[in-house]
Amino acid sequence: MAEPFSFLDSYNRFLKRDKPLPSWTEADVNEFISSDPVHGPALKTAREVAQFGVVGSIVGGITTAGWAWKYSKSPHGTVLSLGFGAICGWTFGHEIGNHCLQLYRYNTVTAQAKFLEWWQNKS
Repeated sequence: MAEPFSFLDSYNRFLKRDKPLPSWTEADVNEFISSDPVHGPALKTAREVAQFGVVGSIVGGITTAGWAWKYSKSPHGTVLSLGFGAICGWTFGHEIGNHCLQLYRYNTVTAQAKFLEWWQNKS
């Protein structure tokens, strides 16, 4: 049963801590990206793909909510359509970003774990 979730083992040393890691800023992430030539590009690409998801979520939510309002004038249906459209838009945006930026070439779990390790050592 634990085999499908074995990727979580990379994060155990960061999740099961007595004292949580301090917050980091955009500048800290950019410093890691520029300092690590192996894992930096993977982390940068993963962050760019997340922007595709955000844009997809906004477009999907507004579009479906607009259609629901135009054809039904139902406030609760419009709110539900907004939520459903945002979730679907996030998913499709991520898929489009994954293919456009070729995220499948990178091991993003390792890159994120290396960033957390770097941040732990730095702080």
